[in-house]
Amino acid sequence: MQENDMITFAAEADDVGKRIDVFAAENYEELSRSGIKKIIDAGGVLVNGKAVKANYKIRSGDVATLTVPQTEPLEILPQDIPLDILYEDDDVIVINKPQGMVVHPAPGHYTDTLVNALLYHCGDSLSGINGVLRPGIVHRIDMDTSGVIMAAKNNNAHRSLAKQLAEHTITRKYNAIVYNNIKEDEGTVDKPLGRNPQDRKKMAVVPSGGRRAVTHYRVIDRLGKFTYIEAQLETGRTHQIRVHMTYIGHPLLGDSVYGPKKQPFNLKGQVLHARVLGFIHPSTGEYMEFESPLPDYFVKLLDRCRQI
Repeated sequence: MQENDMITFAAEADDVGKRIDVFAAENYEELSRSGIKKIIDAGGVLVNGKAVKANYKIRSGDVATLTVPQTEPLEILPQDIPLDILYEDDDVIVINKPQGMVVHPAPGHYTDTLVNALLYHCGDSLSGINGVLRPGIVHRIDMDTSGVIMAAKNNNAHRSLAKQLAEHTITRKYNAIVYNNIKEDEGTVDKPLGRNPQDRKKMAVVPSGGRRAVTHYRVIDRLGKFTYIEAQLETGRTHQIRVHMTYIGHPLLGDSVYGPKKQPFNLKGQVLHARVLGFIHPSTGEYMEFESPLPDYFVKLLDRCRQI
């Protein structure tokens, strides 16, 4: 028997008034709007626990659950993969993810992910809100991005963290090396992101139909042909920092998707590290902040850039 995959999304302030099919398509990018509509028509989209029609308009505080039928059996196996655990209690686990590790399984990639490692480490102690493919997963960072990521160990914790993400109250600071010299010491990119109409596998700044995306950045060091920056997310869209920095003429070093195809160093992907993650603890109400040091490859690359 096939298991279906369930994904849950909390509405943000700028989602209010959107049709549920538009909202779901923006949040679950693997399916087109017509694919989403088929699921809605089959009763596969719930808002606050109740089935809705495609023309339902999102209201403040809405939580939508999308049930995606799977074409192949889903059995995600625990794997004994070492984890760099920064913090753990009965509600949350905070991990320092290495570059090259995928966060959760996806078609064609069901092993060696962070979820496989979490299933081994936590057993059944992970939230089930986001279905069998994403137990415990509240947010994602790209495979080639290293750094701090949190997972929820029960559904109450998951709801609390997801609400904080939707309200943009979670602290997320990244470090990156970008092309070219950024002249100003700091700045903000406030441009909506959506699927690239020419290539749906990529994201882009879009004139209409996108989701609000805000990235704040500041220069840490100017490295001649490159600039070392901190980027702080106000929103957390797919590939947000990568697309926004490319949009203002400063693609990330190592990013052959949004930057130059030919890269000057032998890198495994974009030079981007999730350094700081801060949130309100779901049970205690205490603000907690975690920091991950720059990985060795990043530190060595900074030295090389300074010598160019």
